[in-house]
Parts: sequence; C-alpha cells; structure tokens
Amino acid sequence: MVDITGHLAFGLLFALPAWFIWRKRISAAFVGLALITSLLPDIDLWLARWFPGQIHHHGVTHTIVFVALASLVAGLIAAAFLTGPLDNWLGWDRFDKGSMFAFAFAAFLLGGLSHVFADMLSAPDISTPIEPFWPFFDKAWSVDLIYYNDPLWNSVFLIAMVILHAALAYAVGPMDHRYRFRADRTTD
Repeated sequence: MVDITGHLAFGLLFALPAWFIWRKRISAAFVGLALITSLLPDIDLWLARWFPGQIHHHGVTHTIVFVALASLVAGLIAAAFLTGPLDNWLGWDRFDKGSMFAFAFAAFLLGGLSHVFADMLSAPDISTPIEPFWPFFDKAWSVDLIYYNDPLWNSVFLIAMVILHAALAYAVGPMDHRYRFRADRTTD
C-alpha cells in the first residue's frame, strides 16, 4: 500500500477523465468526491478497532466487490437524498435522480478502485496481502512496484497530479453555468 499522499495521487489519476466529460464546476465536484473516496477501502483500519480480530487490513474492504457495492449504495443514497438539495445549493439545475446516481456511483467507484489498484502495486512484504478479486479469485495479488511510504514517489506523484488537474481545469475554461448534464438538455 502507498501512504495517504500516494492514495490521493492515485485518486486524482483515476478522476482525470472528468475534465473531458463535464465543465469545470461539475468536474471539480466529481474530482473532489473521487479524491475523498480514494481513501474508502482503508475504512477497515477503523472497523478493526470496533471489531478486533474479525477484520484485518487489506481484507474485504480492499476488494473490487466491496468497492462496487459501496459505490452502488452511495449512488442510491445520493439519488434519493441529494439530487434536489445539491442542485439548489450549487445552482446546477442539471441532475435528475438517474444522473445523480451515475455521478455518485462513478466517483465512488473510481476513487475506491484507485485505492485498491495502488495497494496492488505496493509493499506486500511489509503489509498484509491484498486479495482484490475475492471472492472470485481467492489468492493474494500484487506487483510490488512501489515501496510503501516512499516520500519521493508519493510526493512527486501527488504534485504531478495536482499540476495536471490544475492545467486541465484551466483548459476547460471559465465556469459555465449553462452546461447541461442530462442527455435531454444541450449545451449552449
């Protein structure tokens, strides 16, 4: 596993497509949500405190199945409770329940998968093995490409991703409040 800066950098890497799909404000919201959820699989560190001996690091929360199910639940919750309030608060007037579900689901999925992928690339020698394909493939899988806590790797990667996101945000242009998210609306 990489340290927190590495996980944030991978979250930014996986969220890059947002700048090519939406305009600035919606892309920034997507990137922010994916960035936060890039730390989601490490919830097992907190759960292990509440359920000692039953949950271990790199266990079920570090699987593609867990990330997909958590993304599904997050998408359903966002669609049910956040569609109207977020539209009103941000003045987007772009999200119906289906598009809010897709937005939240995709952000959670990319953020969570970025974490699992980063852990697959690092340090099985000093951490518990990761089984990302469980329950379909019940075996540890990793590449051991990156050393956990390598300050140079994690810092440089995070700085590069922040610079790349800033450049893409600049390239998108000014915030366009007229941009429409739903397919049934068009851009001006």
